[in-house]
Amino acid sequence: MKPELTLSLQFADPRHRELLPRHKVARWIRAALQAPGEITVRIVDAEEGQQLNSEFRGKDYATNVLTFDYAQEPVILADLVICAEIVEDEAKKARIDIAAHYAHMLVHGTLHAQGWDHLEDDEAEAMEARESELMLGLGFDDPYKRAKG
Repeated sequence: MKPELTLSLQFADPRHRELLPRHKVARWIRAALQAPGEITVRIVDAEEGQQLNSEFRGKDYATNVLTFDYAQEPVILADLVICAEIVEDEAKKARIDIAAHYAHMLVHGTLHAQGWDHLEDDEAEAMEARESELMLGLGFDDPYKRAKG
């Protein structure tokens, strides 16, 4: 049984709204949750994505997903901010389905909200393996298959 999820889904950038119905977003996040969660997902444009990345990470560019994790116990509290333009560009360059890339970013961000990280090589290897397992379980291709060869 999957953990309970309270989901707030916001579209500051509505370009992919039809690809992200609430039930799919909830399913993708729940797959990665290991405890009950209260998660807000906000889809933004590059301007807002750049502003947030600059303000909170000191990096002056938009990135695919930002995770703001506030608590891990007893409930996972987090905001996931996903930049629609970056997800679209990355999906086109990798020749993958945009919805599949969103699913990956939601899984990735949800793992970050639970303490997973990829700063060190061993952490990155473990996190990528978990993401691959979850994505395959959701019926998507392994997002790291290309990178692995």
